[in-house]
Amino acid sequence: MELNIDGMNTKRILVLHGPNLNLLGTREPEIYGSLTLTAINDALRERAKELGADEINFLQSNFEGELVTAIQNARGRYDFILLNAAALTHYSVALRDAIAAIPVPVIEIHLSNIHKREEFRRKSVIAPVVMGQICGFGVDSYIAALEIAIRKLQRESK
Repeated sequence: MELNIDGMNTKRILVLHGPNLNLLGTREPEIYGSLTLTAINDALRERAKELGADEINFLQSNFEGELVTAIQNARGRYDFILLNAAALTHYSVALRDAIAAIPVPVIEIHLSNIHKREEFRRKSVIAPVVMGQICGFGVDSYIAALEIAIRKLQRESK
């Protein structure tokens, strides 16, 4: 972990949102809830500030390659990645390989419980290379992942 100017360990978080998450709030609210992606990001930004995160940034993309590049570029820039890969969770070997190739820990997030959904959604190809998976709690899946990431970074700094 890198040190900032004051010699304190930093807490820099990157939140990545995959395909179609830009439609949250209107897309199948019975499954994904009524909060927009902006509202989720705002809640994360507020909680990150409360927890003492130094930086939290967000990227939503409908393009696999853009997410792969963001993961690769996180090396040396971020201390943790929170990733809702959305549909890419189930088939993107490229995302899986990008996660495996960097030392930045990743927590996989899903608003819905993918294990209670259609059969094809129950398999996560990224699960074997992430630190853990949180799913089924709506926006609280994101908040819990953020809290875990910050807690782990705080423990590492002691």
